[in-house]
Amino acid sequence: MSLLQSGFAPAKVNLFLRVTGRRADGYHLLDSLAVFASIGDRVSAAPAAALRLTLGGPEAAALTAEPDNLVLRAARALGAGRGAALHLDKHLPVASGIGGGSADAAAALRVLAGLWGVSADLPALAAGLGADVPVCLAGRPARMQGVGEVLSPVPPLPPCGLLLANPRLPLATPAVFRARQGGFSAPAELPAAWADAAALAEWLGPLGNDLQEAAITLCPPVAEVLAAIEAQPGCLLARMSGSGATCFGLFATPAQAEAAAAALPAEWWRWGGGVLG
Repeated sequence: MSLLQSGFAPAKVNLFLRVTGRRADGYHLLDSLAVFASIGDRVSAAPAAALRLTLGGPEAAALTAEPDNLVLRAARALGAGRGAALHLDKHLPVASGIGGGSADAAAALRVLAGLWGVSADLPALAAGLGADVPVCLAGRPARMQGVGEVLSPVPPLPPCGLLLANPRLPLATPAVFRARQGGFSAPAELPAAWADAAALAEWLGPLGNDLQEAAITLCPPVAEVLAAIEAQPGCLLARMSGSGATCFGLFATPAQAEAAAAALPAEWWRWGGGVLG
């Protein structure tokens, strides 16, 4: 058994997001293409008699007031009563639509399974922790359906760059769903392949994000972020991810996305680079 386990928790980005229905229990059914950026948090774990969590990194301050979070919930779900010294190095903004907490929980499940040497149904545990945790546990581009627990493979992504920007305003997912207007959307039809980033952007164009309008109603600066991204040279598509407020821009290359991120307001959280997988 290793004395230290560490795992990367990359940002999850919904390239499109459609609300396709609602279950009797109130949970919404989704259809989305999720990819992962090469920026994220890191979760590490070492042996300890009791379960504890320390925080670090540039975005850690937003979590200090939380009595509990998904990392600790994941730990208890995997091994109730077991101890570990967990550390979360936080680089992703909180409540921002890019699955930061879900990615942290998924990383915690992986590193603690290794630390404790336990065999468990991690996908089932992930599904019980939140809609984004299963895809974050898989950690590769996937189609998300159901309430997030139904994952299926997607065609290989073409080389592309991704810009992420957030106005540093949190958005609560339940509030965005409550504010959503209109009916439900049909599931998307995936092609066999995309020739390049421009073809991917063209296919994504009409699919949209069914939560974007509601998010803008609750947080008008989302529209400002979208406009700023769209105005960057080489931007092929600008859209909100998840329930917001983080928005993304799709570019032909990581270098273009990195240059565009540097041009956005310094008071925003922003990043540009590549896509994993």
